[in-house]
Amino acid sequence: MEVFYRGEWFGLCTGWWSIMKEVKVVCRELDCGNPVAESRGPLIEDGTRGIIPYGCSGDESSIRQCDIRGEPGYCFGGYYHHVICSESVRLVDGAGLCSGRVEVKSNQSWASVCEADFDRQDAEVVCRDVGCGAPAALQGGLYGGGGGQTWDKEFQCKGNESILLDCDTSDRENNTCLPGNAVGLTCSEPDDVRLVGGGSRCAGGVEGYDQGEWRTVGASDWNQGDVAAVVCRQLGCGSTVSVLLGNTTRGFRVICSGSESSLRECRRMYDLHPGLTVICSDLLVQPDIFLTDPMGGFSGATRDLRYDSHQGNYSCVHDNYVFSHNFSSESELLSLTITASPLPAFIIRHVVVLLILLTAITTSYLYYKPTRRQKRVNRVSSMDLYVNAKEMVSLSSRAEAGPGEESSPGDGVGIE
Repeated sequence: MEVFYRGEWFGLCTGWWSIMKEVKVVCRELDCGNPVAESRGPLIEDGTRGIIPYGCSGDESSIRQCDIRGEPGYCFGGYYHHVICSESVRLVDGAGLCSGRVEVKSNQSWASVCEADFDRQDAEVVCRDVGCGAPAALQGGLYGGGGGQTWDKEFQCKGNESILLDCDTSDRENNTCLPGNAVGLTCSEPDDVRLVGGGSRCAGGVEGYDQGEWRTVGASDWNQGDVAAVVCRQLGCGSTVSVLLGNTTRGFRVICSGSESSLRECRRMYDLHPGLTVICSDLLVQPDIFLTDPMGGFSGATRDLRYDSHQGNYSCVHDNYVFSHNFSSESELLSLTITASPLPAFIIRHVVVLLILLTAITTSYLYYKPTRRQKRVNRVSSMDLYVNAKEMVSLSSRAEAGPGEESSPGDGVGIE
């Protein structure tokens, strides 16, 4: 990289270089895509002179808008920066370098890609093209609808292509792309940071992949916590539990604000500093919770607080022993006020049982009372029917016998 400054071309030196923020500006100024990689290389031609940019936010349209301090001079260590940008695809308006709305370069302008023209295999190629990991989320409108030009082709990637330009394309079947359906893509962070020697992927010495090899990562005393926070975030290991200094070895030093998505967004310097050993929170197991009476009345894993004697101020204390180190933290005081009934618990239980029994008895009485009444009515109705039937049969017998005759028991007429 060279910058035309004060009428001359100067190389960009490696000192105080904010890895990807300044590179992002350079890629934008050259009308390229995302910053993919940064490295340091030997001086170009006879170039022993260079400049150092400071304080780029990443939103500038030109590297000359960043603060260039001091007079052009010799580059520290004799190295310039070498940069790789993606050529035809970029992610814009995202939270970091690996997320944003997908845009493709077409006819020297950038166009949003419609969600209907993009699938998982296309996403795998885009994430690889911009120097990130595997796709994590794919959704239309995730990072804005894209108000400009819309890409008029449909990608047909197989998923194993190195760059998006290697993929086949076809004419879009549907010429319309609904507003707000520009595809948004979130890729995982690149695997360029690891923790080694701690027995877990969330604990150990910090190493970064740089110049084709893994190197020890160090930090200044005042910046250790911010660097550790970025490392734990990039690895998906939660928050920082502990940061320890190791021995000074060959590697590089980083300076982070603590809010970066990955370590490559931090400033990098190639001087010697003690390496960092980091322990992240995802290493810790589920803790056992114990409750201790502030008056010294009890201590145990579970306990009901029912009486006024248990009122008071409590605090949560977490103790853990990891890698030969004790870690402890204590919360602010929590005030506890007991508002339970003054009746002893056993009286309350007996009253509840009696109420349940009384309810059951009342329900049974109300249910069976109409049933018994209905049975009595049924029995009376049956007797009336029997008597009426007997009387009707008797009258019929008399009618058959004729006037003045009585039927005898032997005539075979009767009721069983």
